Amino acid sequence: MSTLNIGIAGGGVGGLAAAIALRQQGHHVTVFEQAQGFSRVGADINLTPNVVRAIDGLGAGAAIRERGAQPTFRISRDWDTGQETSRLGMSNVAEARYGAPQVTIHRADIIEALAERFPIEHIRFGQRIRALTQDGQGVHLQLADGTSPSFDVVIGADGIHSRVRTALFGEESPRFTGVVSFRSVVPTERVQHVPEIEAFTKWWGPNPQSQIVTFPLNQGRETFIFATTGQESWTEESWTSEGDVNELRSFYQDFHPDARALLDACDSTLKSALYEREPLPCWSVGTVTLLGDACHPMLPFMAQGAGMAIEDAVVLGRALAGAGSRAEAERALQTYENARKERTAQIQIGSRGNQWMKTQGNADWVYGYDAWHVPLA
Repeated sequence: MSTLNIGIAGGGVGGLAAAIALRQQGHHVTVFEQAQGFSRVGADINLTPNVVRAIDGLGAGAAIRERGAQPTFRISRDWDTGQETSRLGMSNVAEARYGAPQVTIHRADIIEALAERFPIEHIRFGQRIRALTQDGQGVHLQLADGTSPSFDVVIGADGIHSRVRTALFGEESPRFTGVVSFRSVVPTERVQHVPEIEAFTKWWGPNPQSQIVTFPLNQGRETFIFATTGQESWTEESWTSEGDVNELRSFYQDFHPDARALLDACDSTLKSALYEREPLPCWSVGTVTLLGDACHPMLPFMAQGAGMAIEDAVVLGRALAGAGSRAEAERALQTYENARKERTAQIQIGSRGNQWMKTQGNADWVYGYDAWHVPLA
């Protein structure tokens, strides 16, 4: 089997998924993660059927099902009347239609499930990439500890602030969208009186910036509450800070009583700024490429941010199957990029518009995508 030496910048969801997919093809993979180890940080994530099917092929499907929850329906409701505007069967219905259910889960539990499928000794923690160069001999990283490992291929899975992206295309700051989010987790017993609390429910607000989303976590024992609203500027040093539950409730005081009951159950909340970039016209230079938020960060309104990174990882692994030289790898990276750019740009732009599935529509183009079998040009 042909083998490449591949370095991956970033040990998050996309980086680990890519590491597994590439190792399945026989390549030697090293992951560089700036954190000192995996910890329980980050947000709760909605894995839609297209993403769960991709994870199944990575061998981590059973683990995420065990750790997460499976919402019964995907429901849209109007913010003030509470009127239902769309309903899509999930759980067993999605399993039958798309080959996988929807799973809602904490990011740390996805990381744990993926990390179980990749040798921990091939993850170098506490390693920050400062710079990157490439020449005829390979791709050379410059790490914060002073070392300079070289690889045949390097994958930038290092998020919206990607150092790999900067090395390829220069400095560029992400754009504040004028939207902030609030995230809270409450015991489900506190909100049992809210109708269909076991479903994924989106309360559509009076404008595209305003919404409340709720879904089950931890096999239904907890409920995740995610709310967004418009805000002119963001002046905090960090993108995420402790929020004020009274401020949170004030933004939605005119919402339906069922929606307000969700916020009344919150003891605390985290407030975050939402940032994005324009779709990139090019992801790859030589034998260096990007995936996930490094090349297509998006708003969370279609719940596909982590999912697109995982789909990227699977398609990337397939594209590099059989590649044993840098010349073959460079062609394979163009195949990967060509297979993924249109879909990710469409979802990136659709997430910005925030109208998808507000009323009953066709979810098949999102949920029916199969990263393991989509044609590669």
